[in-house]
Amino acid sequence: MTPSLLRRADDVLDALIVPSFTRLGPAIRRRVFDWQDPELAGRTVAITGPTSGLGKATAQRLARANAHLVLIARNPTKLETLAEELTELGAASTQSILCDLSDLAACREAGDALGALSSLDALVHNGGALHGERQVTGDGIELTFATHVVAPFVLTSGAVPALAKGDDPRIVTVSSGGMYSAGLDLDDLQNERDYQGANAYAKAKRAQLDLTGEWALRLSPMGISVHAMHPGWAATPGVTEALPAFDKFLGPLLRSPDEGADTIVWLCGVPSDRIGTDGFWLDRRRRPEAYRPGTRTSSADVAELWERVQALAAG
Repeated sequence: MTPSLLRRADDVLDALIVPSFTRLGPAIRRRVFDWQDPELAGRTVAITGPTSGLGKATAQRLARANAHLVLIARNPTKLETLAEELTELGAASTQSILCDLSDLAACREAGDALGALSSLDALVHNGGALHGERQVTGDGIELTFATHVVAPFVLTSGAVPALAKGDDPRIVTVSSGGMYSAGLDLDDLQNERDYQGANAYAKAKRAQLDLTGEWALRLSPMGISVHAMHPGWAATPGVTEALPAFDKFLGPLLRSPDEGADTIVWLCGVPSDRIGTDGFWLDRRRRPEAYRPGTRTSSADVAELWERVQALAAG
């Protein structure tokens, strides 16, 4: 089969959702497309939410590849334990930054710490969670939107000076396939109407993708590429806790955290001249940003989203 036909077959696989998002997806694609891992030794990568799930799997793979790691999380004990583990796995170095993603002041401090690094080659926005009940942060922002949308905006803003000095630098945001089920709702960004945890999560992931394009436009002149990806359906503690029925139903078909993390790690090292900027990825291939009618965001709405998130980030 020619490369063109293989890509078309993969597009069909992706549109079918279930075989694409489960562990069948990477099992097939790894063989068909002959995946080769990029060189990561010596690259400096910062990652939020590295102490469990996809974030931990990402950090472990980066450590085995001899990367320098900047770990951003709120629990100092977990960070210390993780740093020791990653050093044993082969990390060139580790550095920890304490940050609660629901706290704007903490995010600003963490962003400043990132910006003060001598250089930064990749920033991975992975931290977050799905919450069953609506909660509001101390800054007055709905928790899901605060941690998934506003916090990455603040951290990115602070990290730009170090990224600008990085080697082929990029930003990678971990979105979710659940994003395909939701459109941006500017009239209810903070989920005040009929809160449902899974829907709030999906809308936040859609907003992440929309902002990816805006960051790509603004940072391209500085040589910084910006991407989003989704990991498929992976078996993580967050999924088990937040979606127990989903976890039980799909069980054996769920990807391992390592399989879910593969494209995150790949995006941290693959040369930008191969992938460009402003991509949405699954299993090392660009994917459509919308499948369902009415879920694609207009350029005017993206511009308004940027302004509103920027205002929230400024406090």
